[in-house]
Amino acid sequence: MNLEVLLPFQVFVSETEVLRIVAETREGAFGLLPHRLDCTAALVPGILIFETAAAGESYLAVDGGVLVKAGPDVFVSVRRAMRGTDLGQLRDAVQREFLTLDEREQSLRTVMAKLETGFLRRFASFQHE
Repeated sequence: MNLEVLLPFQVFVSETEVLRIVAETREGAFGLLPHRLDCTAALVPGILIFETAAAGESYLAVDGGVLVKAGPDVFVSVRRAMRGTDLGQLRDAVQREFLTLDEREQSLRTVMAKLETGFLRRFASFQHE
């Protein structure tokens, strides 16, 4: 398989001859082997594992995103990613960097929704006058 991990402004990882991939979704971890049927999956913040014959297992901490397998190509599009060799440190990074930011983003989205609702109410009242 060919694996590309895409960030918003760059290709973070581009590997060929990938033997297997393990990714995390809301339903749990799942694996991809080269002859698996094409699929898509929504990824949650977690650890992405892939293995090549040349380098062995590699680990990436990834933020939420999407995985698409089409033929021999697997594309993983995420907001942020970090590469590392220590699973404990990567798991801590996911907790510290990605999950905490999600809470902040949710809080920000709540505030923005309230501001938008207030704006729309005021705008609607101007139209009725």
